[in-house]
Amino acid sequence: MKLLAVRRLLRIQSVVIRYRLDDLLFDLPLPWWLMALRHLMPWRWFPRKTLELSRGARLRLALQDLGPIFIKFGQLLSTRRDLLPEDIADELMLLQDRVPPFDPQKAVALIEEQLGAKISEVFSRFDVEPLASASVAQVHAAKLKSGEEVVVKVVRPGLKPIIAQDLAWLFLIARGAERVSADARLLHPVEVVNDYEKTIYDELDLLREAANASQLKRNFEGSEMMYVPQVYWDWCRPKVLVMERIYGIQVTDLATLADQRTDMKMLAERGVEIFFTQVFRDSFFHADMHPGNIFVSTVKPWSPQYIAIDCGIVGSLTPEDQDYLARNLFAFFKRDYRRVAQLHIDSGWVPAHTKLNEFEAAIRTVCEPIFEKPLKDISFGQVLMRLFQTARRFNMEVQPQLVLLQKTLLNIEGLGRQLYPELDLWSTAQPFLERWMRERVSPKTLLQNLHGQVEQIPHLAGMTRDLLERMSQPHLADPPSPWQQKGDGWALRLLGAGLLAGGATLAAGAVSLSAPAAWPAWLMLAAGLYLIVRR
Repeated sequence: MKLLAVRRLLRIQSVVIRYRLDDLLFDLPLPWWLMALRHLMPWRWFPRKTLELSRGARLRLALQDLGPIFIKFGQLLSTRRDLLPEDIADELMLLQDRVPPFDPQKAVALIEEQLGAKISEVFSRFDVEPLASASVAQVHAAKLKSGEEVVVKVVRPGLKPIIAQDLAWLFLIARGAERVSADARLLHPVEVVNDYEKTIYDELDLLREAANASQLKRNFEGSEMMYVPQVYWDWCRPKVLVMERIYGIQVTDLATLADQRTDMKMLAERGVEIFFTQVFRDSFFHADMHPGNIFVSTVKPWSPQYIAIDCGIVGSLTPEDQDYLARNLFAFFKRDYRRVAQLHIDSGWVPAHTKLNEFEAAIRTVCEPIFEKPLKDISFGQVLMRLFQTARRFNMEVQPQLVLLQKTLLNIEGLGRQLYPELDLWSTAQPFLERWMRERVSPKTLLQNLHGQVEQIPHLAGMTRDLLERMSQPHLADPPSPWQQKGDGWALRLLGAGLLAGGATLAAGAVSLSAPAAWPAWLMLAAGLYLIVRR
């Protein structure tokens, strides 16, 4: 263990002691012998000024002092008012965009260094006092020489060493947990931390954020549901991002939203639809959607539009994960728990030897009570605990590639709970998912997929021709291969077998999703059968 990491651990311990965070632990119902330990801790013998603060303020200040990883943890917690006391949730909300800023003069110097020009040469106006400040960067309002109102985002200096030390401890804890606990191994903590390491370092590169914002803007170009500000690429650098300044209402400012008579039901429903659109249509989703990054346009309150900023963290899914996730959700909405159980086994998320009937019954027991209930009547804390218990019982492994998606879903669900507690999450999400799955097997989509396969035929034909030529003129020193002994038609029969397999897969998908047209699948099956049986 490096000396810096040891120093970091001592720093964390000193912050815990300074803000008496152990009080949060001793507020819980603990065994008497554990409660007795509080009187043996030497720091509890001396008064602390921090004790005059509320418990929520002490927790917020401690996370704030410990840096970006801890602040982001607090941001995630702040969206889960169903899991936290109200006083703590109110304090943690301040971590979303009201973290104390760093020295503005340092920000100016860093911007000039990155741009290679004086502030006055690029901007006709630059506000030295930050507009907002968060865990990784702070934002200054400005105006370009060309007249556009913009915001200038600049990364906090000195973050990488702190992040590296925190990650070193997270890796140490994760490896230790995997060694001593079978339950921990099911959670794949090392892989989860490894994915988080990539995510947090990517967030420090503002060019990556600019590229993410540009892609997200293209995906929702002309959409009434969401708007993404324009990026000014000429003035973007690894530690500086310049983008269009937006004017809207922060999504948690419920009083102002009510004053302009915002349709809160539509706002909540559009939030769900935006999430599913990003995940399934685009496979490119904003993965840091805490309320500090979301605003609501004031233009059409009867048809509210979200404004998304801070695209430093985005996620995507492979086609395989998309498919399994969609089928799971589709079966879940239909309350087809047997199908859900079978899909978990087929995808390898639970061991192949799992007893289907028992797993189906366990899933039904957890999920059935939450159907047909609005968000306000669902305790997702209890649901998550019961799901974790079910996972342990059936050795269900956490999928690290889905962790970012699960975090985003928790953010969206927590936001929906605040905006419109009566929201029926299931009836809102199900029509979108059904529509997406129908579109996947529509004639237009199947033709596009078939076109992509057809484009490969010349290459495949060339390979087949080369193989046949080599077979007709084998090298004298080479022994005849098993393929050559079978004759020249083997390559065509192999091609036919491939068409049969592809057609069968396509047909199975079309049948399982009740596709209105699946003729390309039958065409592939017929062609494959012909190539195999022909002489």
